[in-house]
Amino acid sequence: MESVSAVFAGTTLSLFGAALLVWTGARALHRAPVAHGVSPVASTALTTLFGVVFLGLGVWVLTFV
Repeated sequence: MESVSAVFAGTTLSLFGAALLVWTGARALHRAPVAHGVSPVASTALTTLFGVVFLGLGVWVLTFV
């Protein structure tokens, strides 16, 4: 039963991280703002950082399955 929770959590975190990275890349490619009212460089860097963290965390959780 615990492995089902780990698979769900790992998959959710991995999908969220990957989607965040794809969305940030698409916004940066089109030179569109990632976050309104914030420096474009800071928002792109922070969003990329959090995308990598969530993706890495999801993969890490999936290693426990």
